[in-house]
Amino acid sequence: MKIFNTISRKKEELKTIQPNEVGIYACGPTVYSSPHIGNMYAYVSWDILVRSLRYLDYKVKYVMNVTDVGHLTSDADTGEDKMEKGSQKEGLSVWEIAKKYEKEFFDDENKLNIVRPDVVCKATDNIKEQIELIQKIEANGFAYQISDGLYFDTSKFANYADFAKLNLEQLKEGARVEINPEKRNLSDFALWKLSGQARQMEWESPWGKGFPGWHIECTAMSAKYLGVPFDIHTGGIDHIPVHHTNEIAQAYGAFGKSIVNYWMHNGFMTFKGVKLSKSTGGLFTISDLEEMGFEPLAFRYMVLTSSYRNGLDFSLENLKASYVALNKLKQFVLEMKEKIVVITEVDKEYESEFRNKIEDDLAMPEVIALVWKLLKSDLSDYKKLGTLYEFDKVLGFNLKGLSRTIDDISQEVLLLVNNRKKAREEKNWGESDRLRKLIEEKGYVVEDLQNDCKIRKVMVI
Repeated sequence: MKIFNTISRKKEELKTIQPNEVGIYACGPTVYSSPHIGNMYAYVSWDILVRSLRYLDYKVKYVMNVTDVGHLTSDADTGEDKMEKGSQKEGLSVWEIAKKYEKEFFDDENKLNIVRPDVVCKATDNIKEQIELIQKIEANGFAYQISDGLYFDTSKFANYADFAKLNLEQLKEGARVEINPEKRNLSDFALWKLSGQARQMEWESPWGKGFPGWHIECTAMSAKYLGVPFDIHTGGIDHIPVHHTNEIAQAYGAFGKSIVNYWMHNGFMTFKGVKLSKSTGGLFTISDLEEMGFEPLAFRYMVLTSSYRNGLDFSLENLKASYVALNKLKQFVLEMKEKIVVITEVDKEYESEFRNKIEDDLAMPEVIALVWKLLKSDLSDYKKLGTLYEFDKVLGFNLKGLSRTIDDISQEVLLLVNNRKKAREEKNWGESDRLRKLIEEKGYVVEDLQNDCKIRKVMVI
């Protein structure tokens, strides 16, 4: 398998530390507010990575953190803790905020059919490990204390700027970080922040009562659960210049070497060509999309039409196209399932082509094209269906579990549907059209099949 390694800026053959085993650490959510579709874009992408590796017979250990303390509103280690800010905004304790939004995050993951990580580790459950790691860094001469905490001295790590290709001389106040006059270097970052005032989340430490820096959390937990070194670390491209650069520096300070062999980064999800934000728009949640009539797996389909490295420009029109395409795919599957009474079979040529595409840095747009090529092929239905089931081990559309169901539809609408079926059987097309319009006025649309029909809620856009 070849993956794009941010270290080298090129595709490399994956050579794992242990044969046929791979350890993956993903930067997880900061649980202070509802996750939006830009967040979920990343986690669908890494779900495809994990599924693909398992499909290729790797034994995968997938670790994801939950940041429930220490992520400040500024990369400069200033501003409010995002968790404390969320607590003040909603009138809940920090612990309640963390529980609320962690649940919301994993509920959304379930809706998107994302495989749960093997290990989900919270920053607040691993304070001891973070303090011990900071002590190693300090003992090795990479840390110094100032009035608001203990900081990493980036001048002690000669290769600090290499990973993100930073020009430290050109960093200006207010650009990447703000000036703290006590810091030795502009790029120095907090390992442990002192409370300053009473906080809901704070712990005793050798440096005073406080809380860990955001960056130290990931280094401590990835080392704890995957060992040193480990294979793959994932995250968004926005993590490269600060968070992941600082993780690399910390690892060097503690262990004297890099502890990650492959760094993989997903591109941004954009809205009208601009990164999702409150000001530019597009910060929909999965629940928002559901309220518009989209099933969550339509969003998953949309993500799979993009290369994870390139990101994706989101629009409701594009999502609607994905919704229609996914429904068409499901319809093919349902019709084949209803016709087939024999055991399905996987077509080896298509399976080989599929394998080649996922081995090429998760080439999912090409995989989606292969799905439609398969469906249009001259293969028998039992081979098409068997091969689709095989693909779906990575695609994650739950095709094997598909069945025709009519949920939460009123008896009034069901009666209209049955009357319309009778009108069609009697070839009373005028009455059929009249009943279709009545059904649509009730908020549903009818899709006519060969010997039946399907009814679904109308999308509101």
